[in-house]
Amino acid sequence: MVRARKVKVKDRWREKKWLMVEAPRSFGGMIMASVPTTDPERAVGRVLEVTLFDLLKQDIQQYTIKLFFQITKIEGDRALTILKGQEYSRDYLRSLIRRGSSMVNMIKDYTTKDGFKVRVYVIAFTQFRINSSRKRAIRESADKVVSEKAKNMTYDQFSQEVVYGKMASDLLNEAKKVTQIRHIGVRKMKLIALGKPEIKVEQVTQAS
Repeated sequence: MVRARKVKVKDRWREKKWLMVEAPRSFGGMIMASVPTTDPERAVGRVLEVTLFDLLKQDIQQYTIKLFFQITKIEGDRALTILKGQEYSRDYLRSLIRRGSSMVNMIKDYTTKDGFKVRVYVIAFTQFRINSSRKRAIRESADKVVSEKAKNMTYDQFSQEVVYGKMASDLLNEAKKVTQIRHIGVRKMKLIALGKPEIKVEQVTQAS
């Protein structure tokens, strides 16, 4: 009678190593999460989604801002990250839409002082309906604010102004010269390319 051989089954979960994912220093360098991986280097390129409230824990309204951090480097059990993007939550964006108000969108690419390329999506809602010439004036005022900041700021400085609301405040100060504004801000920002040497963010992800 042939005896069945016992097959030793590996416990893959026990083989995993836990990495502590850190926010960039420009966002406090806090531990945002811990992620399991069998090969730490393959974690490079992974994207972690959190809310602004997860970072600051100050105001319940911060749940409306989603942040995306991409792992760029592994140091021991630490995973270092960069802000890959930011955007309004769908529910928050939906809550801003009202009848009798005009919505104005502007989408444009900018390059920061240190060579990072970002795509910025500005959205504005007016108190009343406005004509096309005023919509164009709002877009021009938004472009003026964003381009000036990109030209004079590093990516870390630029992304801080977007996430923490300073950009929205400056956009409002310019746009209200055109008409009455109910809301204006950066509804979305995407990092398209890193600083010199220029590397596509998508390439970083695919290489992992």
